[in-house]
Amino acid sequence: MATPGYAQLARDGLWTNNPGVVQLLGLCPLLAVSNTVVNALALGLATTLVLTASNATVSLIRSAARPEIRIPVFVLIIASFVTVVELVMNAFFHELYLILGIFIPLIVTNCAILGRAEAFASRTTPGRATFDGVVMGLGFTGVLIALGGMREVLGHGSLLRQAHLLFGEPARGLGVQMLPVEQGFLLALLPPGAFIGLGLLLALKNGIDRSVAGRSTSPAHTKREGAAQGSVAAGR
Repeated sequence: MATPGYAQLARDGLWTNNPGVVQLLGLCPLLAVSNTVVNALALGLATTLVLTASNATVSLIRSAARPEIRIPVFVLIIASFVTVVELVMNAFFHELYLILGIFIPLIVTNCAILGRAEAFASRTTPGRATFDGVVMGLGFTGVLIALGGMREVLGHGSLLRQAHLLFGEPARGLGVQMLPVEQGFLLALLPPGAFIGLGLLLALKNGIDRSVAGRSTSPAHTKREGAAQGSVAAGR
């Protein structure tokens, strides 16, 4: 099987094999924490850091880890990086750390991280494994932010509320109140609202994919491709 290039890895992580809306992995924190953009971004960045660091480390030790113990070794590596991220957040983003609560240590059990370590990082070079961790993490973070923004606007009527918890005191005024607080839609902040929001994102992605596939197979597109190939043949 051909090794995917960096462009293909980027497309897979950000769109065609996105952990959140294609693989549907790591849904527990994705649905539980994404009630605001700030919470979603914080968890997404933490997950991206762990995914990138664990992918790189797994790739570096792939020849030393024996097949029968590789899964426990991978879990230990992931847990080590999660502990580092948890300590850093507790020290520098304490209020946000308290809000995210148990979902920071639960990054250890995120199937997307262990899945990439086993399926890709343990079979490729450190450079590709690191890049894969970055784009997969960014794809997961993008879904978190989209879902968090949707739920925050509908539920709180605001966007980027409590931004100072992540960006510091200068960002306290970044939040925008788009609707009166009393007009918030409570369902958007509850677990059922998270499932509905994720379903809408899935429907949107599938609709875009079908639209792109339909354009690529349309007669006009096929005719243009044929004309282009004919021009190339004539030039030869």
